[in-house]
Amino acid sequence: MRKLLGYFLSPVAIVAFFLMLVIFQPVQWICYKLFGYSAHKRSVDILNFFLVKTAYLLGNSVTFINKQNLPLSRPIIFIANHQSLFDIPPMIYYLRKYHAKFISKVELTKGIPSISYNLKVGGGANIDRKDPRQSIMELSKFGTRMKENNWGAMIFPEGTRSKDGSVKPFQSAGVATLLKKCPNALLVPVAITDSWKMVEYGFYPMNTFTPMKWEVLEPIEPQGRPADELTKICEERIRAVVVK
Repeated sequence: MRKLLGYFLSPVAIVAFFLMLVIFQPVQWICYKLFGYSAHKRSVDILNFFLVKTAYLLGNSVTFINKQNLPLSRPIIFIANHQSLFDIPPMIYYLRKYHAKFISKVELTKGIPSISYNLKVGGGANIDRKDPRQSIMELSKFGTRMKENNWGAMIFPEGTRSKDGSVKPFQSAGVATLLKKCPNALLVPVAITDSWKMVEYGFYPMNTFTPMKWEVLEPIEPQGRPADELTKICEERIRAVVVK
């Protein structure tokens, strides 16, 4: 029944999602060109508020839990499992006060309204997975920006999305590079549960009446420990929440 409803509701949600991207493309450009970083970031936050709400057009729900008293005066590396493309809008919107930027594939900086523009000017890192040297340099520059501005970073260490909700092994290379430039960054795991179910059948039909949850877990002080050890702790904490 839920899949059947998806055939009727998916077009509405998809059109609404892409309409928001198209509308906010010029809005972002104007904000950035005329008013600078703060105005542009505000436009991105508002965009992602509306993108989150498109899930409700399918009868789905978004629950974002953050009971942690996270500081605003130091960089934060948010480390999350990855289940779908919809993982991203709730993290941008609900973690907006931490100025968290994504580490993205360089291919995404072209051809996608709003998203590509934000990736190019928003201050995150756009890496070429086929060029390790470029990736390291881009992450290093990003780490420097984090340190200078007390920004956050959002990383999906699995490297690719999980199509069935299982948590794949985390890779520590990205975390290690950021910690070299930003050794005082706080590590914060984020457990994402059941967002994969919304695209269980692909983008058409999308699933309906699916409760999805994002939960910010207890932060981890790096204390000079190796990045692979810290990443493993994040993986275990996320796995304990997601896999029950």
